[in-house]
Amino acid sequence: MAGAADLLATWEAGLAEASAGRALLLHRTARPDLDARALPALPVGEREADLFALRRALFGERMQVRLDCAECGVDMEFDLDAGEFARSVGVRGDTVVRVAHDGWEVEFRLPGAGDLTAAARDVDPRGALLARCLVSAVHDGAAVTADALPAPVQRRIAEAVEAADPGADVTLNVACPECGRATRAEMDIASYLWTELDSWARDLLLDVHLLATAYGWSEPEILALSPLRRRYYLEMCADV
Repeated sequence: MAGAADLLATWEAGLAEASAGRALLLHRTARPDLDARALPALPVGEREADLFALRRALFGERMQVRLDCAECGVDMEFDLDAGEFARSVGVRGDTVVRVAHDGWEVEFRLPGAGDLTAAARDVDPRGALLARCLVSAVHDGAAVTADALPAPVQRRIAEAVEAADPGADVTLNVACPECGRATRAEMDIASYLWTELDSWARDLLLDVHLLATAYGWSEPEILALSPLRRRYYLEMCADV
């Protein structure tokens, strides 16, 4: 797992990034075993599983989530299990889905975060995503391009992708304890984890400031201390 100095470097780099850039930085931290250039091509559900696993490693399994009821507006608070999500949202099977429908034979690659980001910049995001991820399409023996795919085939592709990569869209369905109505909300683990990392980094920099002021230590020397030892030194500073 990344050390405190590496996590601070990730946080610092992410301050100048939008949400997509921050998600990529977090994914690099979660998967140091992979070439950073390959990460945007991984299926979205695999990235989400990696980020849930990173969250578990950094901050534990229990995730507190707050959500307003869409019906009565009451503030709902509940817990999620990061470890359970990490195990359940990964890709199921091959990263290429195959669709056969009414004379059509289609192979389609599960979209990655890079595909979604690039397609979102296009005037026709749906068409751009089809074109980027289409491996092959044959109709009655003749090869065709993505723009020739009829709506029923496109729906079959979307259904196949959802079944193969359910973690690409993690949606919570929470029953309100007051009115009983269910509220649906997307679970954006990248944004959730970034918020936690931001809070952790700012608290850690305050600790560095206090210990550097009290003892004259450098930042690398303070970060090399274990969290437990830093806490004891901070307690002794407070007692002085």
